[in-house]
Amino acid sequence: MSGKRRVTIALIAEEAGVSIPTVSKVINGRPEVAPATRHRVERLLHKHGYQRRISQDETPAGLVDLVFTEMESPWAMEIVRGAESAAHEAGASVVITVLHTHAGPGRDWLERLAGRRTDGVVIVASKLSSGVQDQLSARSLPFVVVDPEGEPAPGVVSVGATNWNGGLAATRHLLELGHRRIGMISGPADMLCSQARIDGYRAALETAGVPASPELIRRGTFMVDSGHDHGHALLSLDDPPTAIFAGSDMQAFGVLEAARQRGLRVPEDLSVVGFDDIPLAKSAWPPLTTVRQPLQEMAALATRTVLAMRRGETPEARRVELATELIVRESTTPLPA
Repeated sequence: MSGKRRVTIALIAEEAGVSIPTVSKVINGRPEVAPATRHRVERLLHKHGYQRRISQDETPAGLVDLVFTEMESPWAMEIVRGAESAAHEAGASVVITVLHTHAGPGRDWLERLAGRRTDGVVIVASKLSSGVQDQLSARSLPFVVVDPEGEPAPGVVSVGATNWNGGLAATRHLLELGHRRIGMISGPADMLCSQARIDGYRAALETAGVPASPELIRRGTFMVDSGHDHGHALLSLDDPPTAIFAGSDMQAFGVLEAARQRGLRVPEDLSVVGFDDIPLAKSAWPPLTTVRQPLQEMAALATRTVLAMRRGETPEARRVELATELIVRESTTPLPA
């Protein structure tokens, strides 16, 4: 009985009915391949689980690619700091790409990546299509997703935070201060972290025997304008909330501005809690009570994991969630009698 045939470029080329150079171009993301041919080759690469063999003599590139959907928030800078710190420890540098789309990395990005060497990729808060996963795997490029936008596919290594626990802690803090009308401004519905924070908020209310009113729950974008607009909407209700849990510090800043514009004092008239604990949170006025998300630690762990995978090490866990922590400052206070 013959042994299992080793998966090679030649095998893929034979089964696809194309030349070996054509398969090589597909693996390396080169553009000069007809779409139908590219898709046929990619399906076979995925089917056979092909991975480019890395020579023992191949020296590391000393580069890690850090890929963002957007970089409009100080949140992203915390991720950059964490990644750069971990890369520096390993004698490597970070290359930053901003996609300017929520569709996730696509063909153009893969083709640019194919034009140079890299030791691996850290993808931040983005969708990751099966095609991109297959291309990265075929090239033996390790990748880790930080704060994945949706549920990661089986086998994808991801690093996140305990968002559910954070939502629970923020809401429980407000409940313990006597608040019962608690507004919630979360992020986009298709983001895993956003839904987890809402679920934690709902769990805290349910445990306290407080009904979760649909009119108090808003879907935002995690940005300042979203917090401002949804803050005004919540405070315009016939029975407005006495406290608002914003799903990000940026949204919380928007809520603070909406309250100021309405002549409300924080925290005397309205308690506000954020999420992330970016550096601006403790400099806000009043200093913001928030849930600390260990952004730098998340990015550093993802970067170290990518570099370890490049050395041939297997991650101990495919999915890691780092602990969040409630940081109480001056934007929350007990509900007046």
